[in-house]
Amino acid sequence: MLRALPVALALACVVAGGPHAAAQERALRSVSQYPLLGDHGESVANHAVSPAAPIDQLPGVVSVGNPRGKTALVEFYDLNCPFCRVAAVDIGDLLDTDPELKLVLVPYPVLGPASVAASRVELALAKLGTPRQFYAFHRRIYAQRGTADGERARAVAGEIGLDPRALHTLGDSAQTTATLKEHLALGGTLGLVATPSFILGHVAILGYPGRESFQAMVAAADQCGKPTC
Repeated sequence: MLRALPVALALACVVAGGPHAAAQERALRSVSQYPLLGDHGESVANHAVSPAAPIDQLPGVVSVGNPRGKTALVEFYDLNCPFCRVAAVDIGDLLDTDPELKLVLVPYPVLGPASVAASRVELALAKLGTPRQFYAFHRRIYAQRGTADGERARAVAGEIGLDPRALHTLGDSAQTTATLKEHLALGGTLGLVATPSFILGHVAILGYPGRESFQAMVAAADQCGKPTC
């Protein structure tokens, strides 16, 4: 089904399957509030958003990069989304080169039980570890191939100094379940029907448009507060 989408939107994992998938794909094709283009000149689905509360203050959300940077890039991602993996490399390079960039990471496990299990570990890590450890985990998971599940997530977290047993206990807690539900509800409220989805200057960008286009959007946000000037 995704082959019918424009190229930028094909570089995204549709959030839900079943009877809702066709409606979500139609929404991805039709929404384009700003004239954003992907690396191959295709239209990139986007719309304005107004979160009710600062996303970076929510439980289980971790910020890296410049904590006082004037540009905040919020990413909703699934640890099993292949296009999130591609984006992770490019965003890592952006963080290295853009001193004004603050990356806000929102675990958004929408692609099945394995993603939920891995995200439980990740959310426990957000509470027990440091932002540096959280981002190291994020990058290591995406550097691997195969399915990210709870077992793999605990193994990777152990490699960077976290106690897998403590992560398992906290990850399976009611507290973590409540945080997961909050993230999923927020993504639904904001209309984020694909992973990865980004919020940049109060604009939701659905799918990954490619390295060059995304860098241009971030540069525009640095300059004028939105992904196009």
